[in-house]
Amino acid sequence: MNRPGRDDAPDRLYTITQGRSRTDPDNPFDLVTLVVAESEPVAGMQSEHVAILKLTRFPTSVVEIAAELRLPVGITKVLLCDLLAAGRVSARHPRRPAITDPDILEQVLVGLRNL
Repeated sequence: MNRPGRDDAPDRLYTITQGRSRTDPDNPFDLVTLVVAESEPVAGMQSEHVAILKLTRFPTSVVEIAAELRLPVGITKVLLCDLLAAGRVSARHPRRPAITDPDILEQVLVGLRNL
């Protein structure tokens, strides 16, 4: 059975990451990390790196990049670490405004209970 978004050829994934399947424990990427291209693609770049640079002209989350490339998130993180080390992308976590209004929190709680 062929599942959409999955590559049945693991050797392709091995090739595009040069055998790496994990990133360093201190890598800055999680699913919601926003990635922004800091440079344009150049001739001779790996096609996946080029695709990432094109996708990240505007802030794009890691999970969105993985979905667009149809690659597992772990493989996408390896590719992003390559680009980050080369200074071709920057990464930041989205800013989350704190919800401190108790009325809003109460409305959310009531809405969840009504589900």
